[in-house]
Amino acid sequence: MRKAKDEIASQPQDAQKRPESSEDYFERTVRQAVTSAVLRAAGPTRRQFLAGLGATTLSALIAETFPLSTLTAFAADPVGKPEKRDVSIGFIPITCGTPIIMAEPLGFYKKHGLNASVKRAAGWAMIRDWAVNKEVDASHFLSPMPLAFTMGVGSLPTPFYMPAVENINGQAITLHIKHKDVKTAADMKGFRFCVPFDFSMHNYLLRYFLAEGGVHPDKDVQIRIVPPAEMVANLKAGNVDGYLGPDPFNQRAVYENAGFIYKLSKDIWDRHPCCAFVVTKEFATRYPNTFGAMWRAIVDATHYASNPAHRKEIATAIAPANYMNQPVTVLEQVLTGTYADGLGKIITEPNRIDFDPYPWHSMAVWILTQMKRWGHVKGDINYQSVAEQVYLAAGCDRVAKELGYPTHNATTMKHIIMGKAFDSSQPEAYLKSFKIHSMA
Repeated sequence: MRKAKDEIASQPQDAQKRPESSEDYFERTVRQAVTSAVLRAAGPTRRQFLAGLGATTLSALIAETFPLSTLTAFAADPVGKPEKRDVSIGFIPITCGTPIIMAEPLGFYKKHGLNASVKRAAGWAMIRDWAVNKEVDASHFLSPMPLAFTMGVGSLPTPFYMPAVENINGQAITLHIKHKDVKTAADMKGFRFCVPFDFSMHNYLLRYFLAEGGVHPDKDVQIRIVPPAEMVANLKAGNVDGYLGPDPFNQRAVYENAGFIYKLSKDIWDRHPCCAFVVTKEFATRYPNTFGAMWRAIVDATHYASNPAHRKEIATAIAPANYMNQPVTVLEQVLTGTYADGLGKIITEPNRIDFDPYPWHSMAVWILTQMKRWGHVKGDINYQSVAEQVYLAAGCDRVAKELGYPTHNATTMKHIIMGKAFDSSQPEAYLKSFKIHSMA
């Protein structure tokens, strides 16, 4: 998968620089398909002659006898036309939601036939309420949220689809500058932490890290919920000793000389999921073509963001007040992976954050094990069934293939979290392997 991704990244920048319009895309695709069909149908000698004419001449020759213009006009407005073009998408101003946010200023929604606007929310409870109450058509969620809400945990049962992961990695444990001497989790006993939401990778990764270090997250420390935009202020005021939070607020703490980056989340679980693009099952069923157009736009934008060559351009696009409202230099440090750590060092870590839309079912199963481990879910869980219902892995691959991006030959894989392998086919055995959990 990495090789395929690198091959995409190595394409000439002009080929990826800006998305073409949906009309241009349809016309080009139809002409290529018809030309290919003619060449396949011709005999070897005739095929060699036709190919020698060149693509432009051959296309013109075909157009004299075949109504290409009529066909492209039909293809530009097919049965799959979005039922509603004007759509709104809720987001939180963090770099985890980069593809959702940048898809507006960089034209990805427009490319796929949508007149989309992104709507900024203050916190995850607000964005949950917007989604459930239909105040937005789609949402930027934390990857555990659609699992929880589909099961009726933390919300009235509302079936959600998660068609795409937004970012992988991209979080950090940030500590107050007074804690420069902290070396291990054991040194954090008695700390007050904050995370952005109960059902978040931040919460589960912080708990995992602390527990592996012998620190019980429900007994030895305090963990409170604080919206991302308020984390730096709470750190500066001394209300918390640190947080495992989303960027740019780890980097912003360094920028304001309030804290330092103790550990990147990738050093807990490399290529872990964080945020995601979601819609309610009701919306996807009622507006299937609109849902499909959104899905294509998000997968397209996410792959665009995965190319390091685009990161500075993206930082500039999402920096304005109506999007991230952050200094470009802070966003560039996060997105490029060359950053100040708050301890006087400049670090280069290209994989500090990355973007990969594929929603592995095994990621969902791991999240469900942690929900059960910490008492967020009671009773038996049909792990695989919930994962397959919410995380639309096969569909994401269909969209990726349609757009010319790499696909996968499985929906599960083994993940390594702090050196410990996770096999999603054995979730209960994995749970029983932990000494520290909500009841311990």
